[in-house]
Amino acid sequence: MPLDPEVRRYLEAQPVSPTASVAERRELRRRQGITAIEDREIPGPHGPIPVRIYTPPGPRPLPVLVYYHGGGWVTGDLETHDFQCRLMCRWAGCLLVHVNYRHAPEHPFPAAVDDAYAGACWVADNAAALGGDPSCIAIGGDSAGGNLTAVVTLLARDRGGPRFCFQYLGYPVTDAALDTPSAKENATGYGLSHETMLWYWDQYVHDPAMRFDPLVSPLRAKDLSGLPPALVLTAEFDPLRDEGEAYARRLIDAGVPTVLKRYDGMVHGFLGQTPEVAAARGALGDLTDALKAAFAHNPTATK
Repeated sequence: MPLDPEVRRYLEAQPVSPTASVAERRELRRRQGITAIEDREIPGPHGPIPVRIYTPPGPRPLPVLVYYHGGGWVTGDLETHDFQCRLMCRWAGCLLVHVNYRHAPEHPFPAAVDDAYAGACWVADNAAALGGDPSCIAIGGDSAGGNLTAVVTLLARDRGGPRFCFQYLGYPVTDAALDTPSAKENATGYGLSHETMLWYWDQYVHDPAMRFDPLVSPLRAKDLSGLPPALVLTAEFDPLRDEGEAYARRLIDAGVPTVLKRYDGMVHGFLGQTPEVAAARGALGDLTDALKAAFAHNPTATK
């Protein structure tokens, strides 16, 4: 049978000169089929925000994904989610900008929200200069990053931009109540525990009275209409499963085109287990297929 076309594209994207130096060969290996990886700082509301920009091979302009990592707004950074970002960039064929927002408890709410929104605005303003298509920008994240994705789309709608063609929320945090059946059924023994989630909330929002603000708990927003089409991924054995699925249902009820996919047998954070877990690789494939479809069907994208 013929060589798999994706494998062929991967090989063509990695030409190795016989005279390449050791340093050049190491850099090529580090990129893993990505044309460029760049760390830089962008202006933020309270100081520079670190970002990592992944550029795949292919003709310009490229579709763009703004990405926020998980970690309960406390842990996680450009390194912890680097492998996942590389795969998303390669598999979706998009320019990916990973925004490393400020973390609690040193920087509690609304610091992460402020940085996440500022990062999205910077990407929208600079997409063309980066080789991206400013009319074809998606946004997404996992866990706390899914929370920030939901919040930034609400802010973008209410503030008149940026415009996003798609959003993905991986096992997102959407409500501070932690009183759903899945929160009780999966409270211990599945990685993220009920007790740990309470600890994260204590670090992120010091005043319990503020935890039900829609910019903290987007499930509490009164109106979810006018938001970008969404893909919501949840895991069967995740205490956050029900709040993520409740958010997806509210998007649907508000008229937002939304796909909800629950992955049976999976736990919170499973997308980060792609090297070890075949189902995680399958889910990441589902996600990047959805991104490619959204980019392809975006009516305002540059062709």
